Amino acid sequence: MGVTTLAAVEEYLRTIYHPDCEYIDGRILERKSGETDQSRLQAVLVAWLFAQEKKMGIRVFPEQRVQVSGTRFRVPDICVVLGGVPKQPILTEPPYLCIEVLSKDDTIQDMQERIDDYLRFAVPHVWIINPRARRAWTCMLEGNLEVLDGILRTREPDIVIPLAEIFESMGME
Repeated sequence: MGVTTLAAVEEYLRTIYHPDCEYIDGRILERKSGETDQSRLQAVLVAWLFAQEKKMGIRVFPEQRVQVSGTRFRVPDICVVLGGVPKQPILTEPPYLCIEVLSKDDTIQDMQERIDDYLRFAVPHVWIINPRARRAWTCMLEGNLEVLDGILRTREPDIVIPLAEIFESMGME
């Protein structure tokens, strides 16, 4: 993560950050800035999921604040909720899916802490995607599994994303 600042949760909630920051146990943490490959992959995934909203009964939100505990607010690159648009400006119920697109500066330790927050909050599906290596993982309490068949999946609703198609759509060969 970037610069860390100490603050009360109320200060974090009433402040607008550009780009948005996370709040972890009294610390305001800057998120890693996206580079072209990370940003482009995020845009392609948001567009793909947005096109599926009506058919699947989902709503997609890029960089949406999610309160994973009383003193922890995460900002996933992409999150998906079931049903309509939530009434609250910050998600306080677990999203159906959280997607993180790795930046070149993300560390395993930081990413695992983020994954653990989502899973403890009962997010049923967590995906991590590395745009440079063109690899992806699904994350569960039992551990992180690399997606070896090239398809990211959820169940009920069945979201199926072919990674080769997504990477090709990035247009960054």
